[in-house]
Amino acid sequence: MRLLHTSDWHLGRSLHGYSLLEAQREFVDFLLEVVATEEVDVVLLAGDIYDRAIPATEAVALLNEVLTQLSAAGTPLVAITGNHDSPARVGFGSELMRAAGIHMYSSIETLAAPTMLSDLHGPVAIYGLPFLEPAMVWRSLEAQRCDHQSVLEAAMSQIRAHLCGLQPGTRSVVLSHAFVVGVGDQDGSGAEVSESERDISVGGSAMVSAALFEGVDYVALGHLHGAQQPRNGRVVYSGSPLAYSFSEEHHTKSVTIVDLEQDGTVAIRQVPTPVHRPVIRLSGELEEFLNEPSLLAHRSDLCSIHLTDSETPIEPMARLRQSYDHVLELSLESRLGHQHDLSYAKRLAGLSDLELSEQFIADMWGRPALPTETKLLQAGLESLRSGQESSVTGNERSINIDEGQHS
Repeated sequence: MRLLHTSDWHLGRSLHGYSLLEAQREFVDFLLEVVATEEVDVVLLAGDIYDRAIPATEAVALLNEVLTQLSAAGTPLVAITGNHDSPARVGFGSELMRAAGIHMYSSIETLAAPTMLSDLHGPVAIYGLPFLEPAMVWRSLEAQRCDHQSVLEAAMSQIRAHLCGLQPGTRSVVLSHAFVVGVGDQDGSGAEVSESERDISVGGSAMVSAALFEGVDYVALGHLHGAQQPRNGRVVYSGSPLAYSFSEEHHTKSVTIVDLEQDGTVAIRQVPTPVHRPVIRLSGELEEFLNEPSLLAHRSDLCSIHLTDSETPIEPMARLRQSYDHVLELSLESRLGHQHDLSYAKRLAGLSDLELSEQFIADMWGRPALPTETKLLQAGLESLRSGQESSVTGNERSINIDEGQHS
């Protein structure tokens, strides 16, 4: 049986305000083409279908489109909810959709209700294990503790008990949305994580061991956005189809084709997904960005730019956007000449408004405020004070700006 494993579509997501819906539409078209050309028997979607619990209408329409086309082609889809999804919304109408070959798993109530498919070699049981918030389900599952490891152990116990009652030789597939690490990787240092993955550690450690899935022929994982294998060939992250943060600039995004053989062995390969616009982090001085051909070659990419100028340029974003179509993030080289032991808030505590303003200039420009700048700041603050005092006379409220006290 040939499976197509994908996850973390995050339909409706934007990157620093740039809508990725067009890129997601390109991916959906690509997915449908791969399903046809590769003669895929079933599509596995391992969670984070949407980017938000209440998705945008355009995202819902796009999902409706792909589900409709898969159903019309006679290709079943098995999907689970992830930590970004609303189980109630994604699971709505699941009984009706099942008749169309669309199998949505969003609840612990269906852990022991797999989608049963078959090929020339016999039956295949596909179990949906959605993202489970420990605090919400640990008592219902009779887990030993309120943490991810214990909750998934309890859920897998139900799945194994059901699997044992099936016809001997039945092959098994489990979809799960979790932070799974390799056996022996206690701190997750072997996992590749991205900035776009929402932390799921509330209620205890987010990490669970790949050993949880021992005995399952193939585990289709979602949550981590980089393609990786906590247990080679058996427990696999397909990764997201698009880059959703600048930390993913070096990822090769893909979907995973899985050939499940008669004896339960698997052969997997990656099919790269189309790149709508590359995401890239660039560093240099402003004039280099405006004139250097190697940098200007990225004018159409989604850019995070870090300026290294010794002095802060005037209107850097406006000037960059004259040459670059998509500057989504801009940062400036720190001009602080030394490190401070105290926190920023503690260093500013007790300063007057004028001293605060002078400190801002020192932090931004790496030098003390000039006498002319101090005079301008002082004049501006005095003007502000006069205006505020006159504006509150009518309601008997006075303000002392320098001391920040109200009465």
